[in-house]
Amino acid sequence: MNSSRSTGKITTLIVDDSAFMRHVLARDIGGDAEIEVVGVAKDGLEALEMIRTLDPQVVTLDVEMPRMDGLTALRRIMSESPRPVVMLSSMTQEGSATTLKALELGAADFVGKPSGSLSVDIHNVRDELRAKIKNAARSVNVSALAGASPGSEVRRQVATVRKSDVRKVALAVARSGGALVIGCSTGGPRALASLVPNLPADLPLPVLIVQHMPAGFTGSLAKRLDGIADLVVREAKDRDLIQPGLALLAPGGYHMELRPDRRVALSQAPAVHGVRPSVDVTLMSVAKVFQRNVVVAILTGMGVDGTEGARYVHKYGGRVIAEHESTCVEYGMPRSIVKNGLADSIAALPRISNEIQKQIGVMIG
Repeated sequence: MNSSRSTGKITTLIVDDSAFMRHVLARDIGGDAEIEVVGVAKDGLEALEMIRTLDPQVVTLDVEMPRMDGLTALRRIMSESPRPVVMLSSMTQEGSATTLKALELGAADFVGKPSGSLSVDIHNVRDELRAKIKNAARSVNVSALAGASPGSEVRRQVATVRKSDVRKVALAVARSGGALVIGCSTGGPRALASLVPNLPADLPLPVLIVQHMPAGFTGSLAKRLDGIADLVVREAKDRDLIQPGLALLAPGGYHMELRPDRRVALSQAPAVHGVRPSVDVTLMSVAKVFQRNVVVAILTGMGVDGTEGARYVHKYGGRVIAEHESTCVEYGMPRSIVKNGLADSIAALPRISNEIQKQIGVMIG
């Protein structure tokens, strides 16, 4: 066990194949009074050996490296000695797809670094990386990271709602309209990769998904979910019409609201809780349109986004589900829902699909 833990500092291992990046990251991250860089590794194989000897609390992990790449190393870390891992990924289409795969495999979070030459100014992401290392060390549920099945290995649950109930709900929705809203942040891509494939194609409500994620990554996330789900999943565009069988994901950098004509309105209004898209913004607009015919699932995530929106949903008689702490990578957003008495039900991630369908039945009962 590394002695630095007794000082209260967060012991961190940096893994990157670039000597320049290792030097700059060690200097910039280690310059924080709360973090101690205990080692640097040039590839995945060296990282695994240093994890065994140094036992760092957090690992920052590059993707493209010789001998053993970042995704292979991440799989090994999660199976052999699970701990929070923050990925450093390029802000490219290929990089975003790889980042999503890493999040499904168990990475706690990621920081996007600009692609290009080794002389890139890493100072631009220094503060973000420091903050995510601290949050990973203090708040991330390592057992949830290591224990949940990645999206590529999802085992679909058998829905408990009978076909007759589905038809009954579909008729009610056709008359009055309604929506399912899913909100999440840290750990969300992994949770979505588990939940969305378990939502049936004949789910009678249209689905709106809000995941805290920067522009450039949500498009890849939508494509990933579309490839493993029975629902059609795509990144939302302005004026999209919501409809059953379709799940729309809020694009990074835009709030997603619902207009009275049931079309999506995207905006770059100021961030709420420091994020855009915000779950609160979506929930408040959906509640105004559909009132009691709204079901909400608040999944893993840091902070309190979704709480005020859930309060608004409750005001109109909608239903709110919170993910159980045991399966949350970050028990922040669901904790706030439960603490404020807004959860109509609390369920572990593998049960949320069935719980959604149950709450839809209650909604029209």
